[in-house]
Amino acid sequence: MIDSATLYGLTGAVLVGLGLFGFISRRDLLRRVLAFNVIGSGTFLIFGAAGARGTEGADPVPQALIITGIVVALAATALAVGLVIAHARATGRGTLPEDDP
Repeated sequence: MIDSATLYGLTGAVLVGLGLFGFISRRDLLRRVLAFNVIGSGTFLIFGAAGARGTEGADPVPQALIITGIVVALAATALAVGLVIAHARATGRGTLPEDDP
C-alpha cells in the first residue's frame, strides 16, 4: 500500500504537470493566471509531502514555507488579475498580441 506522503507528492506532481500544460496551451491571460495558481498549489503539496515525518507529525519549516507561499501567491494573483484587467481595458482583448492568430 502506498503511504500518504507519497500519494500527496504524486498528486502535487500531477497538479504541476496539469498547470504547465494549461499555461503553455492556453492563450487567454486569465486562464494562464489560473494555471499558474495550479502549479503553485502542486508545489505547496509537494513541499508538504516532503515535510512529512511519518508518525511523528510534520516538520514545521515546510509548513511555515507553505503558509508564507500561500499568502504571497494570493497577493501575486490579485496583482496579476489587476494587470490582466488593465490590459483588457487598454487593448480590448484578453490575450497578448503575439498570441493572436
